[in-house]
Amino acid sequence: MIIHKNRHGIFSKLKQTLATMVLLPIILTGTQSAQASDTEKMTGKIKVASVQFNPEMYELDKNLDRLAEDVTVAAKNGAKLIVTTEMVTTGYMYSSRKEIKPFVDTIPGKTTDLFTKIAKEYDTYIVLGMPEVDPETDLYYNSQVLVGPEGYIGKYRKVHQWETEEHWSAWGNLGVPVFDTKIGKIAMIICMDGAYMETARLAAVQGADILAFSTNSGGQTVSALQGRAEENGMYIISSNRANTELGYHNVGASAIWSPDGEKLAESPAAPTKDDDIDETTYIYADIDTEKYDNPAKRRIADERRPELYKELMLYIAPWDYSKDNTEQDISALALQYDVNTSSKTENMSKIDNIIQEKLDSSDRDINLVVLPELSLTGLVSDKSTAESLAEDMSGPTVEYFRKLAKKYDTYVIFDMIERDGSKLYNTAVCVEPSGKINGKYRKTHLTASEKAWATAGDEILTFKTDIGRIGIMIGYEAAFPEMSGLMAVKRADMIVIPSAFNGEFGSELDLNLDIYANDYPEHNTNSIWHAIGLNSQATTIVSNFTGKDYMGGTSMYGLDPIFALDQAIVAPRDFEGAIEVDFKTVQNEWWFNQQKLIASRRTDYYIPLIK
Repeated sequence: MIIHKNRHGIFSKLKQTLATMVLLPIILTGTQSAQASDTEKMTGKIKVASVQFNPEMYELDKNLDRLAEDVTVAAKNGAKLIVTTEMVTTGYMYSSRKEIKPFVDTIPGKTTDLFTKIAKEYDTYIVLGMPEVDPETDLYYNSQVLVGPEGYIGKYRKVHQWETEEHWSAWGNLGVPVFDTKIGKIAMIICMDGAYMETARLAAVQGADILAFSTNSGGQTVSALQGRAEENGMYIISSNRANTELGYHNVGASAIWSPDGEKLAESPAAPTKDDDIDETTYIYADIDTEKYDNPAKRRIADERRPELYKELMLYIAPWDYSKDNTEQDISALALQYDVNTSSKTENMSKIDNIIQEKLDSSDRDINLVVLPELSLTGLVSDKSTAESLAEDMSGPTVEYFRKLAKKYDTYVIFDMIERDGSKLYNTAVCVEPSGKINGKYRKTHLTASEKAWATAGDEILTFKTDIGRIGIMIGYEAAFPEMSGLMAVKRADMIVIPSAFNGEFGSELDLNLDIYANDYPEHNTNSIWHAIGLNSQATTIVSNFTGKDYMGGTSMYGLDPIFALDQAIVAPRDFEGAIEVDFKTVQNEWWFNQQKLIASRRTDYYIPLIK
């Protein structure tokens, strides 16, 4: 349900009452109990709300009065968790410490006193975005605070900042704490944090059930939330502004996402300044505590490989002499076909025909061809079949693809069952246009069926080529955001994903497509694949099979479709052939790119990801 309201009122009597109250602060870090052990946990369906509120610059008291009334509306409607926008008490576009100084508040302080009163009266939890002053250091922070029936619970200070608040706000120094409440474990992150896979993942590995996301977003971070919910197995409640402040436009589209990527509620979008929505907008949904246990949570508990993620802790900035900053124009083919599981020879012929037909109908040269996972065999589930199909690196499969690369003068990335002594691997191979093997990557995150026959690889790699550095992840590995984070650290210019996919993770992208500058594919998209380009700032190419056992969706996902840098291309499920994708690597001049991502990562807080 969506309700539009613009309420005004004075809470002076309430504030006078609060002025006499003394609240004992509960300082919490990490996964903490906010007196939840003394309170019976709520189970079943719990109503939550996002309050899309637009504050006015320089009007703290007026904002607090209005916001208190609007939050009370959500509380009266039965919401047990209410999430508000970033810097909701003050507005956002402050240029200096001096300018924002009259409007900062301590945590706890006047703001928390006011909203704790509401939380106690209506037995609800409230998340507020606000500028905080630390009384010990006189430093300011872009913060969120969580209050509830038990009082002040805890706070989060924004870890990954955007340029605007850098002029007044110190970097957040609390990590990503998770607070145990009677409605579940709650974490909070703010706006630009959503562009870094690490922030939401830190909440997830510490057991968060719910992520409260407060933002002032032009679209980029909002677009990542469905994938963040799915890859981390959390409910995400986002609250964005929907109007323009000092020239900066926020697109609205606040939403509530389930751990399986279902959009439970969404507010209207405001794609342009002409579409501004100034009144407060409410959205509500029921979250189900039974979904706190879900496949992504089990994947996190059982299948992550932190011993391979140590390089997430590297901070290679501002200098990186190994990085080639040359922009490359790439023309690639990603193949999609119905694999014959009983004839490698027939599949070889089909691959050759698809490439030739595509080139005959195009006047462009190609410099990269990407093929699906286990390109000539399709998936196998038992050791005896894998044994019969396996080859070493001197076998006919490798020889075929070496000749293919030479024939079309292109890089080729394919995948095979590799035999090495007594062990079998799911191995992706990069072949140069000369036919030389550039390198190979052995899949490090195996599915349950693969574990019956395959040995997991022990290193996550990227490959230096004449067209840029290529990162490879195979199939199921796309569900682990650490992979795309590592691709960025290793400075992949593009990521290829040979896949044999039939819905094991992700779901149809269900974002409000009005926030995109260009038309976006409406069908056969995948929310997890979509998030990888943002995670890594590397164009992502997926090649998948079609046919009865596979979902197609061969695709290219770019870095920034919000502001029209690039445009996703997605093949229908039943398509057989090749999609042609053209893109430029590196993007040195774009407002956000891999270099800026690397330079703004906050590795000092990522340690929980590598334990």
